[in-house]
Amino acid sequence: MAVRQRPTRGAPGQHFLRSSRLAAELVREAGIVPGELVLDIGAGTGMLTCALLDANARVVAIEADSALAAQLHRRFVGRDVSVVEADACSFAWPREPFSVVSNLPFAGSGRILESLLRDPASGLRHADVIVQWELAQKHAAVWPSTLRSSYWRAWFEVTIAARLVRSAFAPPPCVDAAVLRVARRARPLVDPEHQDRYWRFLASAFRARAPLGRSLRGQVTPRQLRRLADVLGFDVASHPRDLDARQWASLFAFVERRVPMQR
Repeated sequence: MAVRQRPTRGAPGQHFLRSSRLAAELVREAGIVPGELVLDIGAGTGMLTCALLDANARVVAIEADSALAAQLHRRFVGRDVSVVEADACSFAWPREPFSVVSNLPFAGSGRILESLLRDPASGLRHADVIVQWELAQKHAAVWPSTLRSSYWRAWFEVTIAARLVRSAFAPPPCVDAAVLRVARRARPLVDPEHQDRYWRFLASAFRARAPLGRSLRGQVTPRQLRRLADVLGFDVASHPRDLDARQWASLFAFVERRVPMQR
């Protein structure tokens, strides 16, 4: 087992993988194939970057910390990796197909995921990202749903692929971690061209913090809601968090008058 201690500098909440064997196993489980474009977000000391290169991927290592970015440049000189010193939340995600295998900084993982999954027209095909266990549970759960998970699931399947104990990191965090797996759906639930309208539709409902009859007021009549509840399998008294991704997509389709409801 190769062990690397945490550098004196680093992104807040950054906890580095201790084992190169674990990094190699995570890359293998992600199904990375030779020549695939893969982003390592928050590359840190390069443990996953190295494993990705050993798998013959084309790697972009994104690191916000200048000292760590310089260390990555020195470590991987001459290898097929592009080291980018940048804040991942402002990074322009590729339009060509790409995957992500990353150990995200715990303190910024939510913001990074929001940026990565906000635009379904990006080239993202698959992502295996290490995040705090509680964050993974929140976004992988079918119930209760969240605004972001309901939106993301229109285009991606979101699951927990593995649990990692805190001793797998240096320094160890206060909580265990998970590998959150994101995989693009073969058939999206919502047309990506409607992403902005779909986000506004969901945001309006979730922010109302009220049962669907009130949170969808002006968009669905009480009679329509009763029929939709019967057809889609939810309770008419449900709150927004009680609906799954397919139910939300069907509600949106109804409101958009694109899919007629049939009994």
